[in-house]
Amino acid sequence: MEFAPSARSTLGVEWELAVVDPATGEMVPRAEELLRAIGDRRFDHEFLTSMIELITGVHDTTDDAVDELRRMRDTAVEAAGRIGAALVGTGTHPTSQWRDQRQGDDPRYRRVIEKAGDWGRRLVIFGVHNHVGVEQRDKVVPLLRTMLDRLPLILALSASSPFWQGADTGYASHRTMLFQQLPTGGLPPMLEDWAEYERTLADMLRAGVIDDLAELRWDVRPSPTLGTLEVRIADGAPSIDDLAAVTALTHCLVEEASRALDAGHEPAHLPSWLVRENKLRSARDGLDATAIVDADGTLQPVRDALGDAVERLAPIAADLGATRSLAAVTRVVERGGSAAMQRAAFARGGHRAVLDELLEQLRA
Repeated sequence: MEFAPSARSTLGVEWELAVVDPATGEMVPRAEELLRAIGDRRFDHEFLTSMIELITGVHDTTDDAVDELRRMRDTAVEAAGRIGAALVGTGTHPTSQWRDQRQGDDPRYRRVIEKAGDWGRRLVIFGVHNHVGVEQRDKVVPLLRTMLDRLPLILALSASSPFWQGADTGYASHRTMLFQQLPTGGLPPMLEDWAEYERTLADMLRAGVIDDLAELRWDVRPSPTLGTLEVRIADGAPSIDDLAAVTALTHCLVEEASRALDAGHEPAHLPSWLVRENKLRSARDGLDATAIVDADGTLQPVRDALGDAVERLAPIAADLGATRSLAAVTRVVERGGSAAMQRAAFARGGHRAVLDELLEQLRA
C-alpha cells in the first residue's frame, strides 16, 4: 500500500459540532441549511443531519491551526445565528435522544447502520481528530504504538461527555464507551510494522469486515492517502481553549515520538491489556484518573502526568509553534476539565444550566 508523501509534523484538525435550537439546546436536523448559509468547503456534513464538521487546511504550526479554527468557529456561529440555530461542542449531547436523530444521506453512513444496527444509530457523538504528517511510511506503525501508550493523557484531558440522554453515565467520556461498540471502532490491533498493517487490511477487506479504509474508525489510525497519523480518541471540544489544549498535546507527543525514533530510542510499548485498562480509567475518571505507566504496574495520577508532559514538551512546542496552545493544557487541568464543569453546572441548575454553559463556551 502506498503512503502519500507528507511533510513531517504538519497538522490538520477536524472538529465536530452539534447543531442545536438556541432556545432549548436540543439537537435539530439543520446541518445542510447551515452549510448552505456558510458556503465554505472547509465546513462539511457528518454522520447526523444535526452535526457539522470544521476541517482546517494543512498547517506548519499548532497555533496557526487553532487560529484558523477560531475564525471558522466565528463564521459558523454567525451563520447559525442568521438561520435561528446555534452550535455546541461536547463528546455527547447531554439530553438529545438518539432515536430522534437522522443519519446523513451518504453510503458510508448507511453501511454503519447496516452493519451495526442500533449500536450505529446510537452514535450521537462528537470528537476532535488530529492529523499529524509523517515523512516516511516505516515510522507510522511505531508512532501509532507510542500514541496508544499516551492515550490516557489525551482522553482524560478532552473528556466532555458525562451525560447521555439526560442521565449521568458515571463516565467522564461516555462517547468513548459508545464508539468502541462498533466492530471497527476503538483500539486498533497491536501492530508490529507496516507489513502487518497491510496484511490486516487485506484480511479485513477479503472477509468483508470493511469495504474501504474509511470504515476503520480506530482511536489512532494511519491515513495513507493524506500521509498522516490520525489521532481520534479525543472527545468533542466545548471551547477553543479545550480544542487548543488537546491539539497541542497531541501534536507535540507525536513529534516527541518521532524524534525518539530518529535517535534510535524506540520504547518498549505497553501490553495490550494495559492500554485497554488505561483507556477505561481515563474514560471513566477523566482528569481524576490514575494511569498505569509501565508494565511493572507503576501508577501516576493523570493530572501529574499532564503537568510533566507540558514541562517536558516545552522545547518541542517552541519548534512546532505550539507554545501558546500547549499552555491551554494547564488551564484545562486547573479548572477541572469539561466533564467536571458540566456536572457542576447540573448541580446548580440541571440540564438547562449544562446546555447554557455549553452554548456560551462555544461562543467564548
